[in-house]
Amino acid sequence: MNYFSSDFKLGILGGGQLGKMLLYCTRKFDIYTCVLEASEDAPCHIACNEFHIGDLMNYDAVYNFGKGVDVLTFEIENVNVDALEDLEKEGVKVYPSSKTLRIIQNKAKQKLFYVDNQLPTAPFTRFAYTSEIKEAINHGGLSLPFVWKSARFGYDGQGVKIVKHLDDLQGLPNVECIAETLIPFKNELAVIVARNAKGESKSYPVVEMEFHPEANQVEYVICPARISDSVAQKARAVALRTSEAFKHVGLLAVEMFQTENDEILINEVAPRPHNSGHQTIEASYTSQFEQHLRAILDLPLGRTDSKVGGVMVNLVGAEGYTGNVVYKNIENIMQMDGVTPHVYGKRQTRPFRKMGHVTIVDEDVNRARQIAEEVKKSIEVISE
Repeated sequence: MNYFSSDFKLGILGGGQLGKMLLYCTRKFDIYTCVLEASEDAPCHIACNEFHIGDLMNYDAVYNFGKGVDVLTFEIENVNVDALEDLEKEGVKVYPSSKTLRIIQNKAKQKLFYVDNQLPTAPFTRFAYTSEIKEAINHGGLSLPFVWKSARFGYDGQGVKIVKHLDDLQGLPNVECIAETLIPFKNELAVIVARNAKGESKSYPVVEMEFHPEANQVEYVICPARISDSVAQKARAVALRTSEAFKHVGLLAVEMFQTENDEILINEVAPRPHNSGHQTIEASYTSQFEQHLRAILDLPLGRTDSKVGGVMVNLVGAEGYTGNVVYKNIENIMQMDGVTPHVYGKRQTRPFRKMGHVTIVDEDVNRARQIAEEVKKSIEVISE
């Protein structure tokens, strides 16, 4: 099929910043794009060929949108999977598939998938409702501390809480969830794997993630991770095994823990471009967004090596500010060598909302990390 400067239509479910960055590449290749999104002022509205308004969890909205495209992909997991499944039956190519997404949408199913496929992950207990946990603790079936995770609709630190005392259960939603053993770890790592319909796969270098202590959001992504070669090889091997087990098409971001004993445990996965791969735009031979396109269109996969060290800093709304966004001191960081800001196009800021990111590239990743600290201290995402 001819994808370039043709009648081919690529559909994207979700119009946020990941979709916007994917559109950088579709415009480069002159691929016709259609986006479905619930918010009319979402970041994607300025860069696609067709922008459709609709609820991503609504069957009819997703089904009717999907009937008008040749290949359908998504930039967010919270979409109607039943509609995707029916579209596949009618010949629409959906990547990653509804089968893959149905497992990944539910953290309990996701964890069971790892167990069934002999993939390393932390021990866990599955509960139909959060209210069942207290009884399990009282009867000795569950020990404190543990990590509570909502099975559905968790993102950016939402739907996750470390439970050290019974009182920590108060206020949690009474939903399907898992209680995961709290694992002492040295590092949180991630590997992005690209896989096309032919089954060809490539992995990106391991990245190290540093999290904000309050928001539980990724604050810095460091590539390459500052770990030994043996640990890096082990992490990439686990990521490739995970990709092969899912048999997904597109990108799979595999988030992992490096334990105190240098074992690798899978935390969770995302079947799409991911926050842990934003530095690839400036630092890699092939960005994660171009690679996703190559994979879902069954084109040759690009080179995944890094050209230089890269560190990504998330720009999130400052605490205490809500309203029309102002990027204070952005000119100051643009004076620094190797610093590139990405502004997502969200006009309204609020505390901890993802508003953009900054990439710092340098031949020395440790120097890039130092500059990233300066960037973080300099720029503020506030309101008027």
